[in-house]
Amino acid sequence: MTLLSQEFYQKPTIDLAKALLGCELVKETEEGLASGYIVETEAYLGAEDRAAHSFNNKRTKRTEIMFGPAGNAYTYVMHTHCLFNVVSAQIGTPEAILIRAVEPVRGLHLMEKRRAGRKQKDWTNGPGKLTKALGINQGDYGHVLSRSPLYILEGYQPEQISEGKRIGIDNSGEARDYLYRYWVTESTYVSR
Repeated sequence: MTLLSQEFYQKPTIDLAKALLGCELVKETEEGLASGYIVETEAYLGAEDRAAHSFNNKRTKRTEIMFGPAGNAYTYVMHTHCLFNVVSAQIGTPEAILIRAVEPVRGLHLMEKRRAGRKQKDWTNGPGKLTKALGINQGDYGHVLSRSPLYILEGYQPEQISEGKRIGIDNSGEARDYLYRYWVTESTYVSR
């Protein structure tokens, strides 16, 4: 299990969104370690992307981390759910990749406890679900993803990657039609 290097994150955002598919997202907590293979991502291209929090280079306390180096965690709360993103692009270019779904790999007992009463397929098949299952929270905002307790490891190379429109951004003008959502085609853990 090899940790992704900082160099790995130095790709254009679209390329990185695809390259993250199959990688293993890991979170260590006091309860133990939980992880999952990334099976679905969405790219947000900052200043020109009406669906991005940083559209028009909007700089706020929440988006500040997006203006920093690639390979950091951007977490935020939406509708009571913490969502996890990987900051991408060069410093000063506020872009990020939302991790939409993972396939559970390690710490299944923890995920089952955290997502009690749900089928395994439903533990991590959405951006709010996966953060609950893995234990990712607002305290992870700004964390460098090449060190504990939140990091990404090399995983597997998906046989096929599909692409489509992003989900839940109907109020973002033409950006709602951009094909910036990517998923492992054969995965049963994709959000929808």
